[in-house]
Amino acid sequence: MAATNGSKDRTIVRPLQYRDIDAIASLCQQATIPDPAVKVQIDQLLRQMSRWYAPFQFLNIIPTPSITDRALLVAECEQQVRGLISVSPFNRTRSTWHVEWVSIDRQAGTPEEVTGKADIGSQLLRHCFEHIVDASTWVLEVDINDNPALALYRQNGFQPLAHLTYWEIAPELLQELAQREPDLPNLLPVRNTDAQLIYQLDTVSMPPLLRQVFDRQIHDFKTNLVQTMVGKVKEWLQQKQSVSNYVFETQRKAAIGYYRLSLNQDRQSSVSEEPQTHQAELTVHPAYTWLYPELMAQLARACQYLPNQPLRLVSADYQPEREEYFQQIGAVRVKHSLLMSRSVWHKLREAKHLSLENLQIAEMLQSLQPSRQPLPNRIEKNDPEDLS
Repeated sequence: MAATNGSKDRTIVRPLQYRDIDAIASLCQQATIPDPAVKVQIDQLLRQMSRWYAPFQFLNIIPTPSITDRALLVAECEQQVRGLISVSPFNRTRSTWHVEWVSIDRQAGTPEEVTGKADIGSQLLRHCFEHIVDASTWVLEVDINDNPALALYRQNGFQPLAHLTYWEIAPELLQELAQREPDLPNLLPVRNTDAQLIYQLDTVSMPPLLRQVFDRQIHDFKTNLVQTMVGKVKEWLQQKQSVSNYVFETQRKAAIGYYRLSLNQDRQSSVSEEPQTHQAELTVHPAYTWLYPELMAQLARACQYLPNQPLRLVSADYQPEREEYFQQIGAVRVKHSLLMSRSVWHKLREAKHLSLENLQIAEMLQSLQPSRQPLPNRIEKNDPEDLS
């Protein structure tokens, strides 16, 4: 559904079409995107759409989960594409949505043009807020040095949740960590039957506010057959391999540690792209912080047989033990970002016949009114003896 903001700007927000691919590619070259990984992601997406646009359109007809959830919208002004936004559901219930990135043409111009470009970004965001009615909360991640993006998100009601720090462990340090034998006797592979344990670990490892914003349930940690097949195809195309394990505590029957490792098997890296790295997602129970050296030794051992590439992990400001451990082993900070969120309350329209304000007293008490005209009854005189 297209949206306009008046005859002055004539800006239309509509879904991405095949004819927009070249314009979006040019816009991304001109736009200021501080994170190289985001720019590579946009280039790869446009390259895939130019090759497989027809199959993507066919998949939109089939209700396939986790394939057609991503929404790509463009802002068109005077028959020229001025902006692009990508959003996707953050959880299975679709109560929280994720703003993946917003790309706007930020070429130098007059102050009026600069103001119009900022309005285009707000129009893209507000179009998503108004038309994606399932979303009650929106989350996004932005680089702390991207001042235009921070101003855009704050202007549209986003508030900071947590500060994130990306750490990079050099290959030499990985080899040093791999020499240690990890003490993990109950390290088990993750299956759908373990979703309850992983959900409990995820719940206890974050503050209540983030838990409420993320709104994850047990089925968020399960994968169906279609998702498994799509994930395997993506890994094969991107030359990656994923490994997921968790540490089981036998006495309390709970998971106390979890990691998901994405190993990059591509030995060639383009100069224009971001350097290839292994990616790891790490979750540790706050009461079992002694697991950090053991899990890092396990991750280092998994990386030592693949190309000589660093390992990248992330820590939040509510995880001081993790940041302290990364500093001790000599990890390098490579990026700081801000996790932000915004709540949306959609107004519900009430039916006219259900509105109590428009009801008259006669209509409300209609069931208490007599069904026919009352007739007078004969009054009999009582005998004085009966009264006595």
